[in-house]
Amino acid sequence: MTPTPTLEVLPRDISAYRQGNTGIDYVHRFESGKPGPHVLVNALTHGNEICGMVAATHLLDTGVRPKIGTLTVSFAHVEAYEAFDAAKPFDNRQIVHNLNRIWSDELLDGSEDSPELRRARALRPVVSAADHILDIHSTSQDVVPFWVYPDFERNARVALAIGLPSVHLVMPNGLGNGTPLIQHGRHAGEDAPGAALVAECGQHFKQSAADLATEVALRFLAHFGLIERDAPTPAPGAQRRFELLQTHVIKSTDFHFVRPLIGFETFAKGELIAVNGPDEIRAPCDDCTVFMPAQRAIVGREAVYLTRPMV
Repeated sequence: MTPTPTLEVLPRDISAYRQGNTGIDYVHRFESGKPGPHVLVNALTHGNEICGMVAATHLLDTGVRPKIGTLTVSFAHVEAYEAFDAAKPFDNRQIVHNLNRIWSDELLDGSEDSPELRRARALRPVVSAADHILDIHSTSQDVVPFWVYPDFERNARVALAIGLPSVHLVMPNGLGNGTPLIQHGRHAGEDAPGAALVAECGQHFKQSAADLATEVALRFLAHFGLIERDAPTPAPGAQRRFELLQTHVIKSTDFHFVRPLIGFETFAKGELIAVNGPDEIRAPCDDCTVFMPAQRAIVGREAVYLTRPMV
């Protein structure tokens, strides 16, 4: 059972942002009138990941406007966000589907229905229009923040240049369980128009996660020239990169780890990590590093990401 965390940051009423200027609720677009990239900053892919809301409202409330190109700011899963209950702060991550696993054409063009699929279908042109995407997330456990991105040089170059977070989870073969927003449509392949990254900014309800999300968003916009802003130069050798090897999904309510995990624990090759119904999850390599271990045994949700350090 995940203990109730200290709630340093709580949801605020964001209904004032519903009426954007794109014809899609909670989507705001600002065009400079000058040539340049189209950058999307997306928040609330999951309803309880409040740091993205803080960053997005900061951009809107402080009047950030692009010097060049186009800036779009979106709040993705407002329906889940509005279902927040401080007594059960982890329960409004999603309503039916994980909004960050359903961005395949097969699902979006299919007949299945849910609040998440309806919202993804509405946001589809928003995601498709962007050259560069920053999708802001947070984690259930208080672990070091990290990037997540497909293993394309364009993504690594941007994450390394921005320098914050300093840890990178690199996906050579996709996520291994569904299609995330940053791999939708033209953003999936080698010839994508630009970078598309997730920033996991820290524990959902910590002020530090909200502060980091805002800083990363500003650095992201500055990197592409949309705003002017001085940013510290990343320290040489300060960045750590991990390669995603396996994604495991919970098969049974009896799922359990061999010991309590919060993330970034390491295992030796062959060492038992978890029992997943009839299966054992064992480390596929030495120095196998755990990312985002599940805190509750909910069948169908992700159990754990297994990674190895990249040289």
